[in-house]
Amino acid sequence: MMLSVVVPIYNERENIKPMIEALKSNLNKYDYEIIFVDDGSIDGTIEEVESHLDQKTKLIQLSRNFGQTSAMAAGIASANGEYIVTLDGDLQNDPSDIPMMLDKLITNKVDMVAGRRANRRDGALLRKFPSKVANFIIRKISGVDLKDYGCTLKVFKRDLAVKLDLYGELHRFIPILAHMKGGKILEVDVKHHSRQFGKSKYGIGRTMKVVSDLFLMMFMLKYRQKPMHLFGTLGVGSLSISFLIAIYLFFLKIIGQSITDKPLFYLFIILVIASLQLITTGFLAELVMRTYYESQNKKPYEIARKLGKFDNDA
Repeated sequence: MMLSVVVPIYNERENIKPMIEALKSNLNKYDYEIIFVDDGSIDGTIEEVESHLDQKTKLIQLSRNFGQTSAMAAGIASANGEYIVTLDGDLQNDPSDIPMMLDKLITNKVDMVAGRRANRRDGALLRKFPSKVANFIIRKISGVDLKDYGCTLKVFKRDLAVKLDLYGELHRFIPILAHMKGGKILEVDVKHHSRQFGKSKYGIGRTMKVVSDLFLMMFMLKYRQKPMHLFGTLGVGSLSISFLIAIYLFFLKIIGQSITDKPLFYLFIILVIASLQLITTGFLAELVMRTYYESQNKKPYEIARKLGKFDNDA
């Protein structure tokens, strides 16, 4: 099989039929499969997909809502194609871009082609502006020069896709994960449409998740193999500040003032200790999680059932 299209879905019942029709009309020259991964839908999405199952259209139903990243990971793990496509199930991505992206991947000899929404059809205040800010920050911190990290439409070589180690909310940072695996990335303009059916699952509240995941990505990029460079720097910085405070308190002691009744001193100590503990605990917890999943070949999702033939199943 040449091409596997992985479509994570959550409450997208009205989009299923037009999605399948669009994919089939644009992929008819390929040997392909469409893998819908249902992430706990409750609106009849599962039944709608079941009514369209055939040799090329398949369904993975997760046992509950695990999130888009886990749904994407489940689809990739079950895909049979030499190349893997990911796209949203809301029809804002356009399946007609897939042949062009696949051609770019093959002719340019890269490992991943990422979509860039050239004329994004989303709200300016709640979607486009926060996205531009986030993309700029991610680009500067990671050094991976992509303009649009939020576009789900991507085409991968299979050997790269299966090595991405997706979990948590890391689907936003797939280009960074691909870069960490040595993948060559190309970004191309793709079409983008307004949502016609259903409700968006994205909102301004996701910004904090993006920021926290960005800290993780920064750590993984710069300090995964040398964590002491990070923690040692923090420790030296903390020690330097403590030294300056000690000089200040020594001066106060010399002139006869009490140094144990200074609220600022105690507040500063508490905040420094608390922040160092929280940051360190967060990083260590992420490393423990990665070790847990990778060393034991565990998955961050649980499949309730599969419908359709998956060639790589035991």
